[in-house]
Amino acid sequence: MNTPLRAGLIGLGMMGRHHARILGQLPGVQFVAAADASGDRHHVARGIPVVANVEQLLAHRLDYCVVAVPTADHAEVGFALAAAGVPALIEKPLAPDLATARALAVAFDAAGLIAAVGHTERYNPALHALRTRLADGALGTLYQISTRRQGPYPPRVRDVGVVLDLATHDLDITTWVTGIPLVSLAARTVARSGRIAEDLVVILGELSDGTLTSHLVNWLSPLKERVTIATGANGCLAADTVHGDLTFYANGSARTEWAAAEVFRGVTEGDITRYAIPKREPLLGEHEAFRDAILGKDTPIVTLWQAAATIAAAEAVLTSATTGGTAAPELPRIPLPRLEPGGYALATPDPSSR
Repeated sequence: MNTPLRAGLIGLGMMGRHHARILGQLPGVQFVAAADASGDRHHVARGIPVVANVEQLLAHRLDYCVVAVPTADHAEVGFALAAAGVPALIEKPLAPDLATARALAVAFDAAGLIAAVGHTERYNPALHALRTRLADGALGTLYQISTRRQGPYPPRVRDVGVVLDLATHDLDITTWVTGIPLVSLAARTVARSGRIAEDLVVILGELSDGTLTSHLVNWLSPLKERVTIATGANGCLAADTVHGDLTFYANGSARTEWAAAEVFRGVTEGDITRYAIPKREPLLGEHEAFRDAILGKDTPIVTLWQAAATIAAAEAVLTSATTGGTAAPELPRIPLPRLEPGGYALATPDPSSR
């Protein structure tokens, strides 16, 4: 019988408590210790030791560690884990800026360690099904990717604005489901809540193949919405990631005989299909993938370099919002690959571009 991997967790706040729940039930993993300077506020440690910092956590002989501290503290904790030879699953966003994200990626590469970033939406069943169908050509020529991610302000967020905390989901989703990088971004932001930075952003983007993207992200709406819509020549696919649903709206082939109706439609309405897809918790899928990667299996994780590319896109969004013009994301090292139908595309680092 294989010995379970010894896992640690640093950060027992709003997101850390969910990681603790998963680590406590994940097959092949033993949750051995946690760290938080404020202790176990949510009572999720369930009898395991809770220490104050990463140095004390490392004394528990970890095979890997989950990092769920505030974004501003990712570098300090990440560098300590890399120096100690401990693989890490780091919550998103990877870092508050591209320079720090790059430095973290280099540190784990130099140590020869597996590391990943918790872009949990990649494990959402609706988005996974959307990505697979796009790769299989379900929509034909792709015209647009649009997302809406809005809801009330979460008190857990105290060190970044809505662009780094929320819009990074949508920037990552857009390039991941298409396999095509963003090359141009234009954005406008506002701050209305009086808390931190921006709390609403509207983004217009363009992929390298000319596909347009649009993203509405805010913390100002009482309506919680998480929607991704891909529109193409054959219709559109709409993913509702709150409920894990994927719906296909086909362009119709039936001739419209009512002239008044034709005036208002550029395409005709066809069949509507909501797919029956397996619905597993995305965070569980994320943990399973990282566990399997540590065990040497070929599994889809979000590499630090991929996450750094998302930080680059977020910085371009903030630059555009400040200057009023468009901005091009700075690729940190590697381009995103095209998809193979039905498969995961894992970026391969290019040492020459460091």
